[in-house]
Amino acid sequence: MKPCHVDEAVPLVSLRPSGWLERLSAIEPLEDAEFDAEFVAAMEADARVRNLAPIRFSTPTFREYETGELKGCSRNAFPAFSVTGGACALDCDHCGGSILEPMIPATTPELLDSKVRDLVMLQNLQGFLLSGGSNRRNEIKYEKYYPVIEKLKRDFPHLKIAIHSALLDEDRARLMASAGVDTAMMDVIGAEETIREVYHLDRPVEDFEATLAALCATSMEIVPHIVIGLHYGQLLGEARALDICARHSIHSLVLVVIMPFYAKKTGTFVTPTTTDVGRIFREARARLPQTSVNLGCARPAGMHKRVTDAYAVMAGLDGIAFPADGAVAVAEAIGRPYSQQHACCSIKTGLSTGGGTSCAA
Repeated sequence: MKPCHVDEAVPLVSLRPSGWLERLSAIEPLEDAEFDAEFVAAMEADARVRNLAPIRFSTPTFREYETGELKGCSRNAFPAFSVTGGACALDCDHCGGSILEPMIPATTPELLDSKVRDLVMLQNLQGFLLSGGSNRRNEIKYEKYYPVIEKLKRDFPHLKIAIHSALLDEDRARLMASAGVDTAMMDVIGAEETIREVYHLDRPVEDFEATLAALCATSMEIVPHIVIGLHYGQLLGEARALDICARHSIHSLVLVVIMPFYAKKTGTFVTPTTTDVGRIFREARARLPQTSVNLGCARPAGMHKRVTDAYAVMAGLDGIAFPADGAVAVAEAIGRPYSQQHACCSIKTGLSTGGGTSCAA
C-alpha cells in the first residue's frame, strides 16, 4: 500500500499572502514559528465558504496544565483509570505502555468502585475515563467491571463514563452499553502494514471497521481516534481511516499525532511535519463536515505543538485538548469564540467555562 497523500483529495490553491498569516506574526508565543503561507491562505479561503464555529479547549484532569492563556482545574474532576495498571500485552512500537503510566491503577472492580466514590465525595468528580492495556488480540476484558459501573451510574446519575473499547464484537458492545457507559472510544487504523508492524497484531483493517460498526449500533456516543503518523511518522492509512469514520454514525472524531518521544528506542520513528498534520486536519474537516472533529491530548511538544494547534484552530476543528500557548490568541485573531471544559475532549460534562475562566479550586 502506498502512503496516502491527503492533499490530493483537498487540493491547496495558490493564493496571495493571507491576512491570517499577518495576524499570526503578531502573536507572541508564535513569533518564532514557521507557517506554510500557502496552506494558511487555503484555510482562510475555506473559512470564507464555511463559517467557523466556536471552538472548545479541553483541560481534563489527567495531568497538571497551565499556559499563559488558560489554567487547568485543581480538582480531580475527570481522571483516567487503567484496569491493567501500566501493563499491555501488545507493547506497540509507538507507545510501549507509556500512555497508561499516568493513569490511576484500578486493577480490580473493588478498587475502581472505592476510588470513584472517594473522588465523588472529596473532589466533585464529574466523570472518568476507563482504559487499560490490550491482550494479544487488541482486546480489553472489561466485563467484570460492568456491575460496578452500573452501581456507580445508579448512585451518581451525573457521572459521565468514557471507555477505550479496543476491538470487540456486537455482543460485547451491547454489554458495554447496557452497563451504562456513555462514550466509547477506539483507534481506527487504515493500513494493514501499520497493524502488523507497529501494533504487532495479526488482524485486518476490516476488524477495526467491524468494531466501529458494532459500537455505532448501540446507544453510546462513539468517538473513534486516528493517530496521524502512526506508521513510524509516515502518512499511511490516514485517508482510509477517515473514509471508515465517514461511513458510520459517529458522535465525533478525535485526531492525535504520533509522539516519537514515547516510541521504542529503535530510531525508526520520525515526527510528521506540521504542514502534513495540518493537511490531515483540513481533510478531516472536509470529509466530515457535520461531525465534531477534535485534536486530542497526544502530539509532539514545543514549537511543533504551537504550530499544530494553530493549524487546528484555522482548519476549523471543533476542539483542542490541552491547547498550546498561542491557541487562544489564534482563535481570537481569526474571530472564533471559545470556551474551556475541564473534561476529556471526547465527552461533555457540566464543567464548562466561557472565555477561558478556570474552575474554582
